[in-house]
Amino acid sequence: MKAKTEVDRQALVEAAVAARERAYAPYSGYAVGAALLAESGTIYAGCNVENAVYPLSMCAERAAVFQAVCGGEQRFEAIAVVTENGGTPCGSCRQVLREFGEEIVVLIADTDGHWRETTVGDLLPDSFSAADLG
Repeated sequence: MKAKTEVDRQALVEAAVAARERAYAPYSGYAVGAALLAESGTIYAGCNVENAVYPLSMCAERAAVFQAVCGGEQRFEAIAVVTENGGTPCGSCRQVLREFGEEIVVLIADTDGHWRETTVGDLLPDSFSAADLG
């Protein structure tokens, strides 16, 4: 699928870096920032927010998606995720992103400025979607 919005990869990664600076990660020390580009051209940021009750924590990627949906968006072109070591989105985040399409571009970056590009479909092959609900 051809992107409807031109993806400025560097700007998206920079937005994720800025979001990462606001992460609340006192327990793991693993700050994550995400920046989600909606088809409208709007960028929605998210950062991880930990909680002493670990299951109540929120990942950066899901925070960005939920903020975008709350803002009226449901079509996404790309997401950048920045961690210290270039860690990939967790399974829960992959599934939430999959809800909105396998073709979403995923930029995975580290704090040294290195990044790679993939898609939600490549990160979550044989995924479950609304089509499986028949």
